[in-house]
Amino acid sequence: MAVTIYDIAREANVGIGTVSRVLNNSPKVTSETRDRVIKVAKRLNYQPHAFAQALARKRSSTLSAIIPFFTDYFFIQVLQGVQETLTSLGYDLIIHGTNTQEHVEEYLQKSLRKGRTDGTLLFSLELPQRYADEFLEKKIPLVLVDTYHPSFDSIRTNNFEGTRIAIEHLLSLGHTNIGMINANLQSSPARERLQSFKETLQKHGLEVNEKNIVNSRNIKSHGFTRESGFDCMQEFYSRNVKMPTAFFVSSDVQAIGVIGALKEHQFHVPNDVSIISFDDIELADHFDLTTMRQPMYEMGELAVKKILQRIENPAAPISLINFTPELIVRASCGANKNYIFSASN
Repeated sequence: MAVTIYDIAREANVGIGTVSRVLNNSPKVTSETRDRVIKVAKRLNYQPHAFAQALARKRSSTLSAIIPFFTDYFFIQVLQGVQETLTSLGYDLIIHGTNTQEHVEEYLQKSLRKGRTDGTLLFSLELPQRYADEFLEKKIPLVLVDTYHPSFDSIRTNNFEGTRIAIEHLLSLGHTNIGMINANLQSSPARERLQSFKETLQKHGLEVNEKNIVNSRNIKSHGFTRESGFDCMQEFYSRNVKMPTAFFVSSDVQAIGVIGALKEHQFHVPNDVSIISFDDIELADHFDLTTMRQPMYEMGELAVKKILQRIENPAAPISLINFTPELIVRASCGANKNYIFSASN
């Protein structure tokens, strides 16, 4: 069996990240530790993988991530995929959490300083064109996650298709009066899910009732919060219009707030109102939420692999990876629990 960096780490009594830094010629290792690791590698006759050899030619062994609200459930699970993949390769990660466009531009500017990091991951934020031009001019690797720009590799979920599947599931259950509790329209996923919501209803011959739609005005996490879901449901109730028989909610964490607000007004889920949401975070199963599952961990893992490939081959064709979410049916829409439906079914 081939010797791995795990074998070297065990023999040298260091972490796998330290072994990778030594093999990558990182300056972030003491000379004593470097000598010990190299001696063990020679003794075990370690043959580095071609990919690891390629990584050894890089300068900093560090990536930066610009991410909004990294305490959000969605981003926590995406970042797990990023961090665990980077750790296995001996890379470090600098995380920039941002709440404002000014912060986004500040961190983009930092990422444009050559040699500081080997590349940047941009999550769920629109890339201003002037920064896109500068990244291209300086040939600094950039990968977009949960957002899109035609000049860069992008990894995202098909919000249009995911929403269509969600709404058509509610229609299949007999619902025709369907409302939507949405996040802040500054978020591109929120805009895309709203557009698909309207188009799907119209496709099936149903009128879009704007009074049944509440878009969050909360800027925290772009409105993808429990508080936002609660407040939006309270706002809907204050409109004094007929309660829809079902709501599509743009995220699981908002749906938890929606359910809390409905209970305050003596509406029960799913007996009085059905709920379907988006993400499939860990809490979704606890609250029996029917939801559209995004491959959050896999998106983070793939983002790392994609940017390392881009570092190695800057001239490779630009790629767009577009995941189609899965419909996970639980109790909140009144259907049987734990049934998985994909777009190919």
